[in-house]
Amino acid sequence: MIKVKTIQDFISEGKSPEILFWVGCAGSFDERAQRVTIAIAEILNKAKIEFAILGNEESCTGDPAKRAGNEFLFQMQALNNIDILNNYNIKKIVTGCPHCFNTLKNEYKELGGVYEVLHHSTLIQQLINQGKLIINDRSPYKGKKLVYHDSCYLGRANDIYEAPREVLEALDADLIELERSKKNGMCCGAGGSQMFKEAEKGFQEINLNRSNEIIESNTNIVAVACPFCMTMIKDGVNAEKPEIQILDIAEIINNSTK
Repeated sequence: MIKVKTIQDFISEGKSPEILFWVGCAGSFDERAQRVTIAIAEILNKAKIEFAILGNEESCTGDPAKRAGNEFLFQMQALNNIDILNNYNIKKIVTGCPHCFNTLKNEYKELGGVYEVLHHSTLIQQLINQGKLIINDRSPYKGKKLVYHDSCYLGRANDIYEAPREVLEALDADLIELERSKKNGMCCGAGGSQMFKEAEKGFQEINLNRSNEIIESNTNIVAVACPFCMTMIKDGVNAEKPEIQILDIAEIINNSTK
């Protein structure tokens, strides 16, 4: 079983972590996303990075509340988190979720929370480029055809398109671009707090529209970098092609590194 230290563990040892891993609500409580959390932790261990989590002191960043229009609740959640992070003198954070990444990086600043925040795809790219992660020659994805689905909060919101693609290209896989990708990427349907409400009137669910495009690409492996995208796309493809694998970039790389 993998052992992960909390920030309190580091303090008791008189040490400070290199980086704080912000697990996020999905990564903590969603059974499928928990496997991505474990993959990220294992990657950090492989790269010999001393990292900590907040453990029970971590709470929601406030992203869903803000997107749903409850600015008051968002600021309550954000200020509580900022107080904890600043109290521990946290400077560098890695997230497993683009929503957490965007909120911590861009929306905490005006409330007094200024940190270097990385999405895990960017950190993994850096670790590969630095030689701290070595791709196994027998990677199960080598030569396989796969597609990458752009997360809205990673892509259009923060202009991060190349890092996840470079990570996948390091596998020597056949990376196929969907018709709607990068700046023209199609939302999975969960953004803007849509994950937590009933669908609005329309002729087709957004995730089904996106999933049909994925099915038409004739691939059995889809790489994602967001727990919301993971859920929405898996639900979408299950109706017609349940054999399609939806995997987070962290899982793919963890399965492919020494």
